Amino acid sequence: MRVRIKRVYDPPARDDGARFLVDRHWPRGIRKQDLPLDGWLRDAAPSGDLCGWYGGVPARWEEFVARYHRDLDRQPAVLTPIRAAARLGSVTLLYSAKDTQRNSAVALRAYLERDERAQA
Repeated sequence: MRVRIKRVYDPPARDDGARFLVDRHWPRGIRKQDLPLDGWLRDAAPSGDLCGWYGGVPARWEEFVARYHRDLDRQPAVLTPIRAAARLGSVTLLYSAKDTQRNSAVALRAYLERDERAQA
């Protein structure tokens, strides 16, 4: 499964494949008609409570990822659109966070890759 991540503020690329916004809230400063998407997967994003607990504190990153992955384990159907698109080609997960190393799209990609390895 080829999963890329990209900020919503970066221009779309020809090789993005299927593009999914994986934030719970619509990104600031972008009109819906100006963001090319194959889907907005709000329910695949971490809960508001989990994001509030994490608060962007780097020391909480690993625990945030573990909690988020447990949440995803409890609701596997929310990832069906991503998995279906990945069977056809590349997938790009879009996020709006400023931190490019520690954000929910990074954690979601890790989850998808771990899940794929487990099924292999």
